[in-house]
Amino acid sequence: MLRRKRDAPGADGEGEGTAPSPATSSAGSGDPLAPSLEARSLTLAWEGGPDVVRDVSLHVGSGEVVCLVGRSGCGKTTILHALSGLTRPVSGTVLLHGRDVTGTPGQVSYMLQKDLLIPSKRIIDNVCLPLVVGGMPRAEARAKAEPLMERFGLAGTEERWPGELSGGMRQRAAFMRTYLMGNDVVLLDEPFSALDALTRTDMRGWYCRMSAELSLATLAITHDVDEAVSMASRIYVLRGNPSGGVPSTIAREVVVDRPEGASAPEEFALTPAFLEAKREVLSLLGG
Repeated sequence: MLRRKRDAPGADGEGEGTAPSPATSSAGSGDPLAPSLEARSLTLAWEGGPDVVRDVSLHVGSGEVVCLVGRSGCGKTTILHALSGLTRPVSGTVLLHGRDVTGTPGQVSYMLQKDLLIPSKRIIDNVCLPLVVGGMPRAEARAKAEPLMERFGLAGTEERWPGELSGGMRQRAAFMRTYLMGNDVVLLDEPFSALDALTRTDMRGWYCRMSAELSLATLAITHDVDEAVSMASRIYVLRGNPSGGVPSTIAREVVVDRPEGASAPEEFALTPAFLEAKREVLSLLGG
């Protein structure tokens, strides 16, 4: 078997429900055996409107990249907003290292589709922004960030302007800025969608390596099935039609096991296991 499939409650078929979250060590101040990030039975709605997402549960462990896949408009970004504390769910709980952070912003790092680098600031000052906003003097923030520039593939760009960098380099800078927010849980909202195909492939592999090296827990949302299968150790498939009155739910969790010697996204994408996993996810999406 290339992967295990877990049917979520309420999904088609006769699954036994999502399996309990695995024990995952973390550096958080809550339960040391809890997943880094966990959502329990989240139900979300537009203000004054019907449910958009209903009874969604998921978890992400340290060093893991997990993807949430669904069609456009099914509520993926709505879920990220709840996980980041920007909105409060109708019901359900968000846990960070076992600690209830439901509706509390600033607990996780959140990277949007666009890099949002400030054109009038040099790259070093763009990546330092979370430190400066947090009260650190500019000179001290620069001194803290400079040793990390090479690690993030940005050595030599410190004094350059955002407009002088390629799309891939800008995304590296945006990710370094996200990392300097100081949180070990990262939410990614289609971060590679604006890049060309070759750069997107390179960035997927680079991010997976950096995430593992830094022991980050990453939840990425995408409607690109190839991206999800190539990056993720597990994929939550979100299915529904909120605009048509059908709240989205997790149809299934697909756990992807990469063959030996094909752990990198670009290598795994060339294997039969990748095609089989892609076929499974597409079938769940109705594609």
